[in-house]
Amino acid sequence: MKLEEAAMFGISIYFLIHFQVDWWCYLLLIFGPDISMLGYVGGSVTGAACYNIFHHKGIVIAIVMAGFLWPNTALTIAGIILFGHSSMDRMFDYGLKTNEGFKYTHLGIIGTKKI
Repeated sequence: MKLEEAAMFGISIYFLIHFQVDWWCYLLLIFGPDISMLGYVGGSVTGAACYNIFHHKGIVIAIVMAGFLWPNTALTIAGIILFGHSSMDRMFDYGLKTNEGFKYTHLGIIGTKKI
């Protein structure tokens, strides 16, 4: 699964290069969507909801498609950045969050060793 996510991350980088996106957008790819973690200030349920909105690939694909349907390059690039970031997170076992707390994801508990 990690190789699949790495391939999707690579595809997002390719599309950013294809659209000739400025270098600072790469920084958004790495850090931007994690601003959603501020939702945890409001508790684990609010935090999980905020985090999942910015990291859910279904929502991200809808944003990319909206950018293509209404020729809106900025919307398309925002979707590509979110998609790449979500793939990168999943490479490192950071999945969508459950309401139990930040370390509980749809991929398991962050930081536990898998045998």
